[in-house]
Amino acid sequence: MKTSLSPAAAAPLRDALGTEHRPAAGELRIVSLVPSLTELVCDLGLADRLVGRTGFCVHPRDVLKPIPKVGGTKDVKMDVVRALAPTHLIVNVDENRRETVEELAAFVPNVIVTHPCAPADNLDLYRLFGGIFHCADRAARLAAELGTALAEAQGVARELPREEVLYLIWREPWMSVARDTYISATLAAVGWDTLPADAGQRYPEIDWQVPWMAGVARVFLSSEPYRFRERHLAEVAALSGRPVAMIDGEMASWYGSRAAAGLRYLAALRRALAGVA
Repeated sequence: MKTSLSPAAAAPLRDALGTEHRPAAGELRIVSLVPSLTELVCDLGLADRLVGRTGFCVHPRDVLKPIPKVGGTKDVKMDVVRALAPTHLIVNVDENRRETVEELAAFVPNVIVTHPCAPADNLDLYRLFGGIFHCADRAARLAAELGTALAEAQGVARELPREEVLYLIWREPWMSVARDTYISATLAAVGWDTLPADAGQRYPEIDWQVPWMAGVARVFLSSEPYRFRERHLAEVAALSGRPVAMIDGEMASWYGSRAAAGLRYLAALRRALAGVA
């Protein structure tokens, strides 16, 4: 798999909406409204250029403690962002409200819209950030690491039979993920296909009596956004009649620099649950 970001200057730097961005010039002041991409900004060596983040942007903790909070991913404090005078705003199609982003775009010169739908999409994300923020070398190293992790995930998916799984993100009501989500694509990379196969919503409510439940091989309880605990294992096992396991939600759902580590984590978990060393 090709992971090189070169030649960076040859291809336009376009975000998820097709907006073309130029390499930053002058003072760089970044506000990120996406937790996983705040982590990416730091891992690209740009922590000292980060002037604002949401309350959900918590990694790396020690680095982010002094960075001002601008609210949540969906309830952004406009006056706080305006006072920070950012040159660049990082947002995501799924995590931030369109009307919020449009309001911010009225006074932030550069709005970078992201929408990775599968682990491999991070390669374009690294190139985009590397080109805009003059950190192409660091971005290339992340791309190489992700290429290795993608190959490992593909190896596990070939090695073990594919399984259909139920990935729970909420309790009361019980909610799962549709196959067009980043979470589902990440699980699919190691051979776990999420159910339901067809869903009218990206995060559908679950009825334990639906016919497709018979196809579920195992159930995962995610650590986020609902904080499932060990005490929920027996409850879900009784409801589903299937093996149930805890899963690190950040490893399954965070893109950016977490993508490679997430794939390695899932590959190891897949092997462990299959009893393969």
